[in-house]
Amino acid sequence: MFDFYFELPLLLRLVLQGTAVILVLFPLAAACSMAERKVSAWIQGRPGPNRTVPPFLAWIPGISILQKLGIFQLAADGGKFTFKEDVVPGHVNAFYFILAPIASMIPALTTVAFIPFGAYFTELADGTMKLVPIALTNLDVGLLAVFALGSLGVYSLILAGWASNSKYPFLGGVRASAQLISYELSMTLSVLPVFLWVNAPGGPGTLSLFDVVQSQSQPGFFGGMWYIFLMPLSAFIFLIALFAETNRQPFDMPESEADLVGGFHTEYGAFKWSLFFVAEYAHMIVGSGIFCLLFLGGWNPLPWVTLADVVNFGAGFLPLIASPLVMGVIGITLFLLKVGFFIFFFMWVRWTLPRFRYDQVMTLGWKKLLPLSIANLVLYAILIAVKDLYFPNL
Repeated sequence: MFDFYFELPLLLRLVLQGTAVILVLFPLAAACSMAERKVSAWIQGRPGPNRTVPPFLAWIPGISILQKLGIFQLAADGGKFTFKEDVVPGHVNAFYFILAPIASMIPALTTVAFIPFGAYFTELADGTMKLVPIALTNLDVGLLAVFALGSLGVYSLILAGWASNSKYPFLGGVRASAQLISYELSMTLSVLPVFLWVNAPGGPGTLSLFDVVQSQSQPGFFGGMWYIFLMPLSAFIFLIALFAETNRQPFDMPESEADLVGGFHTEYGAFKWSLFFVAEYAHMIVGSGIFCLLFLGGWNPLPWVTLADVVNFGAGFLPLIASPLVMGVIGITLFLLKVGFFIFFFMWVRWTLPRFRYDQVMTLGWKKLLPLSIANLVLYAILIAVKDLYFPNL
């Protein structure tokens, strides 16, 4: 089966892989809107969506369990946003007004191409085993590509605010651009210690996310330690910046219904409105995945316990576990469980912390987080230099 697939033309394989990822990511991002309401309901002590059910399924025994969980709310939302009248206000710049929500989806669905979400062993011609990442592409500059493409998402918010020809959306777009610049610097600086640690002096440099996971899968105390324990401040700064980059409360300044009505999407409705929020949840999923790869060992189940260890142990009882298909499924499952936890964490924080004021967001970004990230970089540069000079075998 695998041989047949890899014998297909490269362009066809890329189309199939890209389509498969989009068909998974798009529904997951849409499902997050339903999960958001359920999580908020649990936190606030109320039931949340629990009545939606298709009439032709209501008679089936046991269907009420799915109904109470709100599973059918996702289909109801999708149908509503797809078939609801999609009005374009007369005072907007129609071309750019329609282009903005489409443009918001492009970075969200493109950055996932550089995210490895699992791995499997393949046998080389000389009989040795090689660990291969499960990803659309494994670039040596993978993280740089993610940052470059992910930063383009703010242009859709600016375009939506400007094309709406309304003061509240315009202010939302301006806030989005200022917030992105403020926190993107700290986010970039926070990951530099990770790659200083990964790239040994004199060796080939890499910004590959797969190599970061591999560096957390080595023997020895520091070799198998997840970077969240080795570089907790870097992880903390990256997580805060990730909240700001995805416009999640308490950093949702571009929306902020308390003072901007709805922010950049005030004039939008129906399907175009839903695209903005599908893109936001897609950014959350991709951002959570990057955090897991950088600081939580990717698809490795525990610190000092790698996916290969689990597979080799399980293969002693059931050899099928060592097959590429089963190993890939195990790795993807472990990775998605970590990502799912962070999606829940995003929602938990939203319904726990109050929204910051705009001046507080700017103060935190420029006067607190940026100096802290610079100090963190300098500290780890010194520590890594000392380690390489005096303790090269650690």
